[in-house]
Amino acid sequence: MEIIFATNNKNKVSEVQQLLSNSIQLKSLQDIGCFEDIPETSDTIEGNALQKANYVYQMYKENCFSDDTGLEVEALGNAPGVHSARYAGEDRSDFKNIEKLLNELDGQNNRKARFKTVIALVLNGKVITFEGIANGEILKERRGENGFGYDPVFVPNGQTKTFAEMTLSEKNKFSHRAKAFQKLVEFLTRNVSK
Repeated sequence: MEIIFATNNKNKVSEVQQLLSNSIQLKSLQDIGCFEDIPETSDTIEGNALQKANYVYQMYKENCFSDDTGLEVEALGNAPGVHSARYAGEDRSDFKNIEKLLNELDGQNNRKARFKTVIALVLNGKVITFEGIANGEILKERRGENGFGYDPVFVPNGQTKTFAEMTLSEKNKFSHRAKAFQKLVEFLTRNVSK
């Protein structure tokens, strides 16, 4: 069976493919000739994941899934949330996003935060969602060179390293994205792999 992963990131596709049995083949948006900018206009993380997956299913009539992730900071009323990638503006700079976040939290004692990933799967017209959460806190300065996004300032609960100081295999033990994809893989393995 073939399923479209609504992304142009080949690394993400191969990472998830490694978790699936050989009976399920993943394709990227590029593989199906989808080069248009898929709208992400929802005001929730779930909404954006659903919007992307439904768009691909309706336009290409193929089973697909999409993910969306945001950082929710308690003291900021769960901002940046759905706006995490463009928190500091449209140019999508991880450095500027972190800079803005640290400025907003300046003088704040409550630094609780969580990363949230939602995956929306459209399988034969039926929609199923999977969620992964990583609870932790925001540091006052960046640490580490690995990862991307807010990883240099996020430490998961019970740990001393930021996501950016962890190897990928260490990060995957705590990662919101890894938890959500594990649920997706278990579902596909149970319901599709025969």
